[in-house]
Amino acid sequence: MKGLARQFLILVFCFATTLLLAQHENDAVGHDHSSSAEVETVDHQAGESEHAAPHTAEKYNPSPAVMNHIGDAHEFHIWGQISIPLPCITYEEGQGLSFFSSASFHHGTMAYNGYVLDHGVLRKAIGFPTREGVELEAIHTDQDGHAHYVHTEEVKDEVGKIAEHKTIHYQGQTYPLESSSKIFAATSWTDFSITKNVFTMFLATILLFLIFFGMKRFYANNEGKAPRGLTNFMEPFFEFMRDEVVKPSIGPKWEKYMGLIMSLFFFILVCNLLGLIPFFPGSGNVMGNISVTIVLALITFVVVNFSGNKHYWQHIFWMPNVPVPIKILFIPIELAGLFIKPFTLLIRLFANITAGHTIILSLVSLIFIFGEVGQNVGGASVGAVVAFIFVAFMNLLELLVAVLQAFIFALLSALYIGAAVEEHHHEEAH
Repeated sequence: MKGLARQFLILVFCFATTLLLAQHENDAVGHDHSSSAEVETVDHQAGESEHAAPHTAEKYNPSPAVMNHIGDAHEFHIWGQISIPLPCITYEEGQGLSFFSSASFHHGTMAYNGYVLDHGVLRKAIGFPTREGVELEAIHTDQDGHAHYVHTEEVKDEVGKIAEHKTIHYQGQTYPLESSSKIFAATSWTDFSITKNVFTMFLATILLFLIFFGMKRFYANNEGKAPRGLTNFMEPFFEFMRDEVVKPSIGPKWEKYMGLIMSLFFFILVCNLLGLIPFFPGSGNVMGNISVTIVLALITFVVVNFSGNKHYWQHIFWMPNVPVPIKILFIPIELAGLFIKPFTLLIRLFANITAGHTIILSLVSLIFIFGEVGQNVGGASVGAVVAFIFVAFMNLLELLVAVLQAFIFALLSALYIGAAVEEHHHEEAH
């Protein structure tokens, strides 16, 4: 009976996932049209025949909706026009820090503090005349009645590179939108907001603190007793990681790095599991954000190279017992390896998590592709059945991937640290 109950709950969860993602994608259908390069308008002549050719439904393009869902956002979309706002924190030159809520934008229909919310992404309107909350002018309204307030146009720069140029309208004037500063592209403002991914990371950290301190309190108050409850569930994970990953990979100095490897493993694992939950407080695609995986890989890179002993660096710059010409040949290869290792760490984690979310959302898109965006009810029903079957399979597969990718990241980090701190005795061996 317990097995049947678990299977039933899994099916219900997968069915709910399909419904929620389908609803979110349905809400995004109207927004997708606003990303086209040009908004076409047709002037109807006064004497036009009433029996004009019927309107051909536009083919559904799932790419914008999928990219919107796997990206970060300044709000949690719940259902329809219902969303949970998140705090916005910005810094502008000459203005300092500003604090406000994403609810001030009223789902993207208003500008506030000189900013607008474009599909959950905060952008600044350059030269906007007021910092008060004002209603924007709709660029156009599609056939489904959805008003669009941000116009996106693809433009080519001097070298032929295509970039998106976004604008808004207010009081008959057009104002270009500017993204926040990035590492390689500085602008006049920086976004420090608590986005969906940041919220998920805070939530994962809080959950881990509660779990770990709860286990610590249990062991302190029940010394010599068998673990039970959550402690009993978590203990095998700790023992496996300690005995099968940390000790064999790092060697005698394993205790020094135990906390780091465990933190990496459980943080990635909890973030991945929260990302599989299609509703609040889940749905954050944390490890699908390459900025996060870069920071995690950078932590491993710094620890490895600052922990490296003289033998580690000797094997990189001047390997013992190797002919001089071969040493000279191997130096650039070994130096490149210093950066290739963390790069493979961040790409592997980012690519696998992003691919899983993309596949699930693409399967949900079958409902709209088969249904021709509401024109074919029978096709939508077939698409829903196919989507549910494959989404159920992909959810189970993603659960495995969530654990596996956390394990691989922790294992490789431990192996790299072990190679850096390992003691070599070439003279004794000789």
